[in-house]
Amino acid sequence: MPTVLLVDDHELIRQGLRRAFERAGDFDVLGEAGTVADAMTRADELQPDVVVTDIRLPDGSGLDVTRRLRAAQPSLGIVVLTMYAGDDHLFGALDAGASAFVPKNSPVDEVVAAARHAYVSPNAFSAAELAEAMKRRLTPSGPQLSARESQVLYLLADGMSVAGISKKLYISESTAKTHISKLYGKLDAGNRAQALMTALRLGLLRTGVAPSE
Repeated sequence: MPTVLLVDDHELIRQGLRRAFERAGDFDVLGEAGTVADAMTRADELQPDVVVTDIRLPDGSGLDVTRRLRAAQPSLGIVVLTMYAGDDHLFGALDAGASAFVPKNSPVDEVVAAARHAYVSPNAFSAAELAEAMKRRLTPSGPQLSARESQVLYLLADGMSVAGISKKLYISESTAKTHISKLYGKLDAGNRAQALMTALRLGLLRTGVAPSE
């Protein structure tokens, strides 16, 4: 029977996944881990056939786990889970060497199905939204932001105030407010939170990547 290691910092999530795999009956859950460090140790000790890991972990990212495990064990199946199912995370999982990518709001049966795929084809990436994400990457749609508006968007994501943005970009507060207003208009947003959520959904805001000034 194929074996699986579950990696998530929330015990309730791990328990739910464990029950789903036990109910499916075609995987043996070898163990659990809640951190990157623990995941690497447990994977080395237990040698599972598949690792299911959350992206957000207390001491790093599930993508770190994915990259390190893929380098060490090319034939290992790796399923990445995330609460934030934007294109940035999907392509991050693909680039890290994951076998499958599944949003956490998916039915648990989809996680088990992804683990089956990962076991059979560990080096063939699978994601429900892959085709649409590729289409969005190749043919961008939606609002087109100017270079300055993109800079303002990333500064808003960093939590900067109008005064902070003004100082950072060497512009007046009035000009900064104008850029923010235009940005909100393009994103059909009434406040910062709405603007950031819409930008993430449209792939206009990518984790760890800031536009040059």
